[in-house]
Amino acid sequence: MIIWSVANQKGGVGKTTTALSLAGLLAKRGKRVLLVDIDPHSSMGFSLGIDCDELQYSLYDLFTCPEKFLSRLSDKVIVNTQVDNIDLIPSAMGLATLDRELGHREGMGLILKQILANLSERYDYAIIDCSPVLGVLMVNALACCSRVIVPVQTEYLALKGLERMVKTLLIMKRSNAQHYNYLIVPTLFDRRTKASALSLSQMKEKFSTRVWDKVIPIDTKFRDASEQHLPLPQCAPRSRGVVAYGLLLDDLIALEKETKPMEVGAESNE
Repeated sequence: MIIWSVANQKGGVGKTTTALSLAGLLAKRGKRVLLVDIDPHSSMGFSLGIDCDELQYSLYDLFTCPEKFLSRLSDKVIVNTQVDNIDLIPSAMGLATLDRELGHREGMGLILKQILANLSERYDYAIIDCSPVLGVLMVNALACCSRVIVPVQTEYLALKGLERMVKTLLIMKRSNAQHYNYLIVPTLFDRRTKASALSLSQMKEKFSTRVWDKVIPIDTKFRDASEQHLPLPQCAPRSRGVVAYGLLLDDLIALEKETKPMEVGAESNE
């Protein structure tokens, strides 16, 4: 099972949209996809028409249950969505308390890795939708994935958030010697505005080859998909947003086939 984490320490940059769109495309290609929502606000679940507040079990229960029960409880936590080939491990508000309750417990940073290892034979891909907060949840997401996808809105404040995210990856690499493959994805690009073009140029100048060579454009169809509680590929398969995410998916799959990992901080201008 290939695991991708969609993360950024700034909200509103398209993390949930990116996770949903990639999942929708993979599902249409016949792949079995597990979405994992680790944001306490449960945006992923609500986007799929699932009221996470009404569910009996959630990811919180997996984080707080004894390790020997993880495999058994996972079946109760996983929710079937209305989209063929896509299942969801839902979030819950209780996840916001994990740092305070369990943050110092030994092995807390590897629980999600254990959860997904138990499910590796059932799915082709797992896509983790992260909250913008650096804490035990993001540490878990980074520890178990083969690649970090960093959506960044093409505007000035989002660039500042990107700098914090890259610094986080560098700090974590130094502390645990783990290499993080990551790809910066420019989102919400508006070709009509100078601000978008300037932000994109600055992004590429500062982060070089880490930036995807294409963009995800602004597309009103994303809003329509959210209202229908569907990923965009299932709602408007010919929209420009779907075309862009299709190109991104192709490039991500190609990157997974590369054998030489890219290290955080490898470029001289980071």
